[in-house]
Amino acid sequence: MPVLRACGEAEALCAQLNSEGHVDACITADSDAFLFGAKCVIKCLRSNWKDPFECYNISDVEAGLGLKRKQMVAIALLVGNDHDLHGVSGFGVDTALRFVKLFSEDEVLTRLCEVGKGVFPFSEGSISLAMDPHVPISNEVSPSARSPHCSHCGHPGSKKAHQKTACEYCILNGSENCVEKPTGFKCLCSTCDKDRKTKEQKKYETWQIKMCKMIAAEQSFPNNAIIELYLSNNHGNYGKNDVPSLMWDKPKVETLVEFLNYHQHWQPSYIRQRMFPMLTTIYLREVASNPNEGLLLHNQYEFCSIQRIKVRYGHPYYLVKWKKAIQSSVMYDVSGEQYEPEQMESMGANWSDCMLDEPDVPLILHDNGCCFLLTDENIELVQAAFPKEVDKFLEEKRLKESKSKERKSNSRSGKNKAGVADNSESPKSSGIQLSITGFYRSTKALGQAKTDEDSEKILNADEPPRDNRKKSADLDQNLPKSVRRRLLFD
Repeated sequence: MPVLRACGEAEALCAQLNSEGHVDACITADSDAFLFGAKCVIKCLRSNWKDPFECYNISDVEAGLGLKRKQMVAIALLVGNDHDLHGVSGFGVDTALRFVKLFSEDEVLTRLCEVGKGVFPFSEGSISLAMDPHVPISNEVSPSARSPHCSHCGHPGSKKAHQKTACEYCILNGSENCVEKPTGFKCLCSTCDKDRKTKEQKKYETWQIKMCKMIAAEQSFPNNAIIELYLSNNHGNYGKNDVPSLMWDKPKVETLVEFLNYHQHWQPSYIRQRMFPMLTTIYLREVASNPNEGLLLHNQYEFCSIQRIKVRYGHPYYLVKWKKAIQSSVMYDVSGEQYEPEQMESMGANWSDCMLDEPDVPLILHDNGCCFLLTDENIELVQAAFPKEVDKFLEEKRLKESKSKERKSNSRSGKNKAGVADNSESPKSSGIQLSITGFYRSTKALGQAKTDEDSEKILNADEPPRDNRKKSADLDQNLPKSVRRRLLFD
């Protein structure tokens, strides 16, 4: 893995490498990365989650918020950043965003420096060059005196005149007389519309002047050293010719095993076990780029087949089988456990339970005396590396599903033919789950029928049963409803 040393902050160098196209993204929880020029930022890295990371792209920021790099630098100067936590007093994120959008990316930092020196890009009483898109612009000067409006309906004209003849606005609404204006009424005539736009425009200009005065009140704002730091493109010592040496080589597994075994006292099989999924990903990438090379995974394993599709953390993967390709003099164990022959025979084709709780290590499968390693692999990567094997697996999967559907349909049709007599004998064969109310009612009916039968038997007996029946009826009436219901279930 290449290692570079940053001149200052690490995320500044990561952002520069990302901006220049040397890396795909930079992983950091610091949002300064976009100010340093990053194009893609990954944060909150969680490997064993359904959403393992949060990914942010500068293209999404530009499309969603309309902000570019220099505008984001201006926002950081106003609200505070890692190098100046204070910022400008009274500026929050929303206020800074609204103010920065007044200027384009090319002029925003220049305008910010002018405002800091007390030179405002617009003055009181004049229309600003960059208006808020939500504020309507009035190009016409509002009249000095507003035309008279009716106090009853709120439309142009006097109330006295409207009492004789309804105004044209009320007539258009289908009323013969002027209608009393509702709460919050706004007249839509051209005069009132121009007057409202003028007021909103003046209000927004007043807000602009207020923000400029707040910025000008800050001493030595903005800090040019911070601006230069964010916009600089020289954050690392690359070495020769100032070109980063980012050569990604294959992992030296045995060297790493010796190092970790000596310094961390880890078992070699444990280290190889943890490295195996990473080696399979590198191997699949190599095969996808060079399909005719005949490469072996770790010089020992070869692609065998696809076991099944596995869903892990909400994402589908191929469970790939790897088998030993050659019998070399030096064989490495990546299983993490040594199995006795008796144990292997007893396991048969069952899964190894020792790895089930660890998704980032290979599983072990013993089948017909052979030992296979199983790893979760990216579906697209396996498709690119072994397209024929993937097509074969999908075809077999399709045939199995079709046979399974056919078998189920045949079993259902057989049950329907043989189940007519069964349904007549017992209602249980219908397979319908009764609700608790229906269950109670059916039980109650059965209990009532049984009680009637018992009473008939008692009446037909030699001993006179009348006193006992009356006593039983009186006892049932005295019992609570819940107890009687429980007796019915019994």
